[in-house]
Amino acid sequence: MDIEKARFNMIEQQIRPWDVLDQEILDLLAVVKREQFVPPEHAALAFVDMEIPLPGGQRMLPPRVEARILQDLSVRKHENVLEIGTGSGYMAALLAQRARHVLSVEIRPELVTMARLNLARAGVGNVEVVEGNAAAGWDAAAPYDVICISGSLPVLPKSILAQLKVGGRIAAFVGTLPVMEARLVTRVSETEYQVTNLFETAVQPLDGAEQPSRFQF
Repeated sequence: MDIEKARFNMIEQQIRPWDVLDQEILDLLAVVKREQFVPPEHAALAFVDMEIPLPGGQRMLPPRVEARILQDLSVRKHENVLEIGTGSGYMAALLAQRARHVLSVEIRPELVTMARLNLARAGVGNVEVVEGNAAAGWDAAAPYDVICISGSLPVLPKSILAQLKVGGRIAAFVGTLPVMEARLVTRVSETEYQVTNLFETAVQPLDGAEQPSRFQF
């Protein structure tokens, strides 16, 4: 496989047509090597428009979804980011290129190990990966400028909203199948939040989050 041609095609044929037009983001996708964060057995899928299996039954989001979220969060160099759900570490690596520091929390030990190795190999030094369940937020370094949530939630918990600085943004996938929305939530004051629906999608539930009952009584 011609890796650079595959990367170019991913950016130009999948990502740009999905309204990812910020040239800095497009350039970043060429710098952070996605293939370094894909399990070796799925290396051929690194640039394909699909979710990629990870250990523990988890999955990497499609490249166009990652890029769109990165663009809409508009992370700035002085900002601190909380990522909930590290996965392979790829999204953390992208966020780290835009942020001062990224704290990424992952519930599965095997993914913590994988992400740390991937990030170290890629030379990313401003990401801290910790093991834990951050489905209700992570108090340790709150409040945050940006919160990026990698899996879907039935509703966005108030505990996560409370950990956002005024002016900060949250990217979250909210809802249950078959209706989910990627949302950008901006805290405009101590008591007010502005919600923008970005696009419809279907994303794996966040590992460790409380899910609604399947049964109705």
